[in-house]
Amino acid sequence: MPKRVYRQIMYVVLLTYKAPIEEVDYLLPDHTQWLDRHFKAGEFLAAGRQLPRDGGVIIARHMSRAKLDAILCMDPLFAEHLATHQVIQFSPTRTAPELRLLNELLPQSA
Repeated sequence: MPKRVYRQIMYVVLLTYKAPIEEVDYLLPDHTQWLDRHFKAGEFLAAGRQLPRDGGVIIARHMSRAKLDAILCMDPLFAEHLATHQVIQFSPTRTAPELRLLNELLPQSA
């Protein structure tokens, strides 16, 4: 019987604003610095605004769920109760050619 290979878990994080956009905009520079730290650490792969602008999306690399939760708790928008996070876990089994290297670099387990 062929051995199955399972990719590690990655995450899509959906941010939903709970406050008026003016309040969100006030903390946006702090939120951007928080994002920058985690991009530099290699933990985040992509981030951006939802359209319409009622939240955001983050794609996070493989890490323990506890570590991701700790990172998300430090988001200034979350800490100030201006946004919530919904975490969707997924196991990437197919990728576009542009992302194939990323998928192949993920640790594999049997």
